[in-house]
Amino acid sequence: MKCALACLLAACGGGDAEVSCGPASGRVAEVLDGDTVVLESGERVRYLLADAPERTGGDCFGPEAHAFNRGLVEGRRVALTYGEACEDRFGRLLAYVSVEGREVNTLLVERGHACVLHVPPAGRSRRAEFQALEAQARLARRGVWGACAPVPCQR
Repeated sequence: MKCALACLLAACGGGDAEVSCGPASGRVAEVLDGDTVVLESGERVRYLLADAPERTGGDCFGPEAHAFNRGLVEGRRVALTYGEACEDRFGRLLAYVSVEGREVNTLLVERGHACVLHVPPAGRSRRAEFQALEAQARLARRGVWGACAPVPCQR
C-alpha cells in the first residue's frame, strides 16, 4: 500500500521520488580524476556537488584527489543516486556515488579533496549540506584548504 501511494504521488508529480537517469549501480572500470568515473557499462559519471582539482595540468592537490577517489571506488560496485538533473553539458551522468554505504561525494568535500560545485538545478536539494561540509574542511585546513594557495577548484 505504501509503495502504491508513493508510485501514485510520483506519477502525479508529488512527493520526493528519486529521479532515474541511468543505472542504480555499476562497477567502476576507471577513475578519471577526483570527481569522475567510468562504469564497466561505459557510462561516465560526474559526482554531484563535488569539484576536485584536475589530476593533469598541474592543479595543486589534483593527484591526491585522484588517488583518494581511486582508492575508494576503482574496481568496486557502487550505488548511484540521481539529483535534479541527469547529465552535465558534457553528457556525463550526474550522481551521488556510494560504496559500501559511504557516499563518495560527501567524503571528497569533507576531507578537502574537492570544493562544492553547484550548477543549477543539479544538487539544489543538498547544496547547503555540502557547503557546510566545505566550510568545516576549510576551517580545519584539510586537503586543498591547507595545501594550496590559491585553491584550484575555488571559484
